[in-house]
Amino acid sequence: MKIELIPAIDIIGGQCVRLTKGDYDQKTVYGKPIDMAKEFERIGFNRLHVVDLDGAKSRHIVNDAVLREITSNTKLTVDFGGGIKSHEDVDAAFQAGAQMVTIGSVAVTHPQLFTWWLQKYGPDRVVLGADVRNGKISINGWKEDSTEDLLPFLKKYVDAGVKSVLCTEISKDGTLGGPAIDLYREVLNTYPGLHLIASGGVSSIDDIRALDKAGIPAVVFGKAIYEGRIDLEDLWRAGQKNN
Repeated sequence: MKIELIPAIDIIGGQCVRLTKGDYDQKTVYGKPIDMAKEFERIGFNRLHVVDLDGAKSRHIVNDAVLREITSNTKLTVDFGGGIKSHEDVDAAFQAGAQMVTIGSVAVTHPQLFTWWLQKYGPDRVVLGADVRNGKISINGWKEDSTEDLLPFLKKYVDAGVKSVLCTEISKDGTLGGPAIDLYREVLNTYPGLHLIASGGVSSIDDIRALDKAGIPAVVFGKAIYEGRIDLEDLWRAGQKNN
């Protein structure tokens, strides 16, 4: 497989959790984030997606200490999102060791600020978060739906220099119901040079193979790991083939 494999850690109260469809009332706790991060690194993964769900809800970073623990004790390349709303939040994420930040809500509510960060830090360090529900971009921890349609929203920032987009189909997230491959194909058909990171619904290695076959550059996955649907050792071996 050529697709980039990015395991995810979502954090609430300093613990590794997964939600279903972004619903904070449908939460399952899976232990300490640092333990999971070390396990990912041991197997061979070199990239990690960390989401501060407390931050997303609070509208500012909350779990930067957990981020620092991960970056201080592993060599994983970490991209961090959730609650990044200000210069202080971006600085806190980078100071805690994140190599990249994923920013979604600000790109909707304060586009000039997002564009300024993109220009200051560069497209290799700023990932555009595009969380979609019913075709509209969702913001603030998926608590609100904006009036922004996905493809025009992406065009604005592709034109501004964005290279990487993390796109989550919220109706799929945490459901283990399979990824929104048709949606990702539509995005890549429209913006073929985009480094699109698919997120939501992955339930098995076969789902990841299907994304790979569709030409999706990267995938984030979480719940399937914690629920035992994906064996990380098997996935890592599959990811090494054809690379």
